[in-house]
Amino acid sequence: MGVLLQATFKRKGGLAVPCPHDGHTSIPWWWDHLARQASELSRSGFTAVLLPPVLKTSAGAFPGADGYGPFDDYDIGSKDQFFSVPTRFGSREQLQRCAAILRANGLDLYFDTVPHHRNGDPGNWEFKYLGANGVKDVGRFPKDKNCFFPNVPRDPIAGPIGDDFGFGRELCPVNAKPAGYVMNGLIDAGDWLTRALDAQGYRIDDTKGLAVEFVHRYLTSKAMAGKFAFGEYFDGNPQTLSWWVWNSGMEGRCATFDFSLRFMLAAMCNNNSRWDMTQLDHAGLAGISPTQAVTFIDNHDTDLSFPVIWNKMLGYAYILTSEGYPCVYYKDYSTDQGCYGLKPLLDNLIWIHEHLAEGPTQQRWKDFQCFVYERLGGAHLLVGLNNDMYNGWRTVSVQTGFGANVHLHDYTGHAGDVWTDASGSVTIGVPPNDNGLGYVCYSRVGLDGPNLTAGYSTTQVYEGAADLDIPPAENGKTVQVCRIWCDAGKDVVAVLNPNITGWTARTEITLRLLDAAGAVVAAHTYKGAPPPPADLRVTVWHAGWHSAQIAASGLPAPSGQSAYHLSLTYTATQQLAA
Repeated sequence: MGVLLQATFKRKGGLAVPCPHDGHTSIPWWWDHLARQASELSRSGFTAVLLPPVLKTSAGAFPGADGYGPFDDYDIGSKDQFFSVPTRFGSREQLQRCAAILRANGLDLYFDTVPHHRNGDPGNWEFKYLGANGVKDVGRFPKDKNCFFPNVPRDPIAGPIGDDFGFGRELCPVNAKPAGYVMNGLIDAGDWLTRALDAQGYRIDDTKGLAVEFVHRYLTSKAMAGKFAFGEYFDGNPQTLSWWVWNSGMEGRCATFDFSLRFMLAAMCNNNSRWDMTQLDHAGLAGISPTQAVTFIDNHDTDLSFPVIWNKMLGYAYILTSEGYPCVYYKDYSTDQGCYGLKPLLDNLIWIHEHLAEGPTQQRWKDFQCFVYERLGGAHLLVGLNNDMYNGWRTVSVQTGFGANVHLHDYTGHAGDVWTDASGSVTIGVPPNDNGLGYVCYSRVGLDGPNLTAGYSTTQVYEGAADLDIPPAENGKTVQVCRIWCDAGKDVVAVLNPNITGWTARTEITLRLLDAAGAVVAAHTYKGAPPPPADLRVTVWHAGWHSAQIAASGLPAPSGQSAYHLSLTYTATQQLAA
């Protein structure tokens, strides 16, 4: 299933990632910081990146703006709200460039969505937003008291009422008035954002506090349909997690974070030599329904509240060699200041996951201190975990599926090569649990090789309308729609779909694509009633920013304006220079 990176973290005091908004000009915006790492992340074996919530919060770009207090469903760093145009992580332009660079490096893009609540009203349950050009109180999807509990009945949430924390003004997609307003508004906003970023998946925040009816409909609607999704159902019972995934009405549409496994692994890591390793045999939701389990060791919440303090690598050795979809936490992985710098060790395990860890799992040995299991797909992988830090190496003899007289290599480098005997059994040594390094990963010799990477183009949709952040087309004006970050020698394909209601033979909109110097590299005029469809296709020869502009005349009265969708397919550079 690949390996996912949760690309955010919190600092002491719950502060969000570093940001130049704090006055430190040497600190990059987060979207640029991730873009500069994209190529290396791909080469290290990551296959997807989970971005933090991209909507601006009621904390603007201040240190507490971690993304989980969203205000406006259509502000991704492009409106001057809460004392900032960019979010804590950067501008809309930087976000879409980061997304395109991730795709150029073959990485899938997921974003964290927070449909449970909204923050930032002036105390009256009224949420009104800026529109295009900063016009007040015309922004799309405004909200009033009838959108929120307790002004309307609480939605039939997926968890116990006592587990539903407010976090802000609690939206009611099912019970809000008028009926369907919040449900459809959230779906439309998710569709807009998915197309703007060309996203491949989602994390759904706080699914225990959401109606299953809403989550299922959200994930089967418009651009979200068919894309990967996983929820945050905060519960340590694997049977409860399995119920939510399959029997609550979700019908397997959404995977979930495997908190049940995480709690077990945290207990193992934090209690070396004093935790029963036999519990790892098909543990957690991953042991019941591995394709629906996103496994993890820590995230932005657990790291600050009840973290894995010791021996974290032993936990990662388990999730990166076992079934399930493993998620690595940026703070664990990165060598940034304030992070834990486990990158070299994790890179090795990510390689093992991507090249060797396939198929179902067979338990081969288990006792209080030691657990050995084999992945039976592909070339096979034999994993040994030792939680004992006091009594030295642990030696065990186990049956394997490798066959007779097969030469095996430990791809962690912790132990020497071994051979299976005539019956396919093997004797392995597993090192003591010294700072979490009590693990070995054996497979056939000669399987070394680099992680294979591929690059993709991206298709991002820019929507112009008076109630959004990009202005509509307007008679006599040239509208700057966007800038896109293109690689040299690659094609750009633009498709403009204007609202043609009321167009006449005199109506026309001209779309132009300009390079960084302002020179027009391609143009097309759409005219007539209706205008014939046309794609604008051009090869760009200079890497960097290219601009899309539109100019209009003859648009019908009284507004003299036209909303539109501009779809741009292009390939970004794989590198973003510092």
